[in-house]
Amino acid sequence: MSEIYDIIAIGGGPGGLAAGIYGSRSRLKTVILQKGRPGGQAATTQELENYPGFARGTTGPALMQAMADHAESFGTEILREEVIDVELDGDIKVVKTKSGKEYKSKIVILALGAEPRSLNIKGENKFRGKGVSYCATCDADFFEELDVVVVGNGDAAIEEAMYLTKFAETVTIIVIHDQGILDCNKVSAEKAFANPKIQWVWNSVLNEIKGDGLVESIVIKNIKTGELSERELNGVFFFVGTIPKTAMVEGKVELNEQGYIITNEQMETSLPGVYAVGDCRVKYLRQVVTAASDGAIAAVAAEKYLAEEEGFKQRVLNVLEPVLVVFWAPQIEESITAVSELERVVDEIGDAVKLVKIDTYRNQRVVKRYGVQEIPTVLFFKKGELVSKLAGSFSPAEIKNQIKSL
Repeated sequence: MSEIYDIIAIGGGPGGLAAGIYGSRSRLKTVILQKGRPGGQAATTQELENYPGFARGTTGPALMQAMADHAESFGTEILREEVIDVELDGDIKVVKTKSGKEYKSKIVILALGAEPRSLNIKGENKFRGKGVSYCATCDADFFEELDVVVVGNGDAAIEEAMYLTKFAETVTIIVIHDQGILDCNKVSAEKAFANPKIQWVWNSVLNEIKGDGLVESIVIKNIKTGELSERELNGVFFFVGTIPKTAMVEGKVELNEQGYIITNEQMETSLPGVYAVGDCRVKYLRQVVTAASDGAIAAVAAEKYLAEEEGFKQRVLNVLEPVLVVFWAPQIEESITAVSELERVVDEIGDAVKLVKIDTYRNQRVVKRYGVQEIPTVLFFKKGELVSKLAGSFSPAEIKNQIKSL
């Protein structure tokens, strides 16, 4: 029989690593499957100045390695495996990898990440890796004392442009808006405007990338006049958003129109036992700190899910004798009275029947599954099957009659 994990996290970015830390610390058998080295996109970001606790900044690779070491110190396995398919229905999920191995788990946390968006500009694909880049940290040193252009004007674009100025002779930013208008935050904008190495081209878009083997020039189009102008330079950096890497789960979990995974506040997807964290899910802010937060939430929610599901199976569904399940809440006095009445009835009958008390606040999933709307409610199970139900007020005689029918 193959090994069954409690949690499999697919993806070793900050979301997957945080899930590993929290999962393993909760004594859940946890594995992270990661195509390459842990860290995801964060591991390609040289400077991180906004991660809490690092006032003077840190590097993406260093922070991600520290997270990986932290997860492993609690017992998380981190395996280099490329996941190619998943079977997410049922209590046990199956994760298939390119190496031919299959991993089984009770919980799957999708930390699939996202990838840079391509504008499909003429020459973009032709010169990818030959002067066209989507990662300043990866490629900035190739353009030392050369001239580069940045496409995009959001937070990531401006921050990466600032980083490029440490290497390049000039960094030209093409902006589709009127002069002075940027999509990034004000602090980053002020720093960029004050940087003498940064040049600006307003009301314009990149029209074409040209060269002979390597990037040698670009053609810029003014969107107001339609005028085309050519500029010699050596590199083009695109920072125009991302695309979620969710093709593998399309049709298996609910996605939005852009392909991002829809979750609730507990990171739960549309399938029980399946969670999504980080850049691949619908969210307001995609940053390392929010991905780590997602991972922590998902692992804690998964631990509670397993405790609730496995506890209910053990105490109710896998029991041979008849079981009375009473749903109660400490703030509802009638339910406390009902529990006492049921305890007396069950004591009178003896070992022929079992009583299980469910706190509705701590067991929302079971409450929802069985449509419990009134408190107290009693469900009657026989050999794991629900056979009858009493909701609201009921008498000991009604309870005894239901038990006899079992």
